[in-house]
Amino acid sequence: MSRAFPQTEMQPIYGVCHYLFGVLHAVFFRGDVIGVENLPTSGGFLVAANHTSFLDPPFIGCQVPRQIAYFARKTLWNSRFASWWLDSVGTIPVDRDGGQDVSAIKRVLKAIKENRGLILFPEGTRSLDGTLQAAKAGVGLIACRTQVPVVPARIFGSFEAFGKGVKFPRLGTRVTIVFGRPILPAAYDDSKSGKERYQIASERIMAEISRLAPPPVTVV
Repeated sequence: MSRAFPQTEMQPIYGVCHYLFGVLHAVFFRGDVIGVENLPTSGGFLVAANHTSFLDPPFIGCQVPRQIAYFARKTLWNSRFASWWLDSVGTIPVDRDGGQDVSAIKRVLKAIKENRGLILFPEGTRSLDGTLQAAKAGVGLIACRTQVPVVPARIFGSFEAFGKGVKFPRLGTRVTIVFGRPILPAAYDDSKSGKERYQIASERIMAEISRLAPPPVTVV
């Protein structure tokens, strides 16, 4: 199992949630965490991961030893407590029903300029069956606009633990997280590809996610 670098300074509420989700993963979903050394220790960056469960954002995020930002659909800001908590942990609201959400993109660019990280899911929504889905152009747009390293990540077991159709988390299911080597802009951004630039970037990033594999199971 990889071990994270020492945690950098986090806002209090974010730090508490980061710790609690880390404990939850370690105690009840005891999978491996591989490749934490691939996460940048400074500067802005993106983490691009597959998406099969509500567990994915917090379980991936709690392995990153820096405070990072998340996307969430605007409809989740439907109560005072939800709004307070989502804002406190630096979540960026996004309108999934319209076209490009200019406000969300501006907040992303601001976060990257502040040398923060951001978790994105190229598939856009949770997989219905746990398999990898086609990438949408959104992550490519953000990657090409920010020109920062993209760390591919793949989470295994979260669909079985709490995928679509599962009413309650299945405690004891192994959830393993693998971080790959950062993808630099030169590798994902084909600036001469015209209108397909963002989609091509997304597909290149998704291809790197698909190459990540879980560690072999040791039989005792």
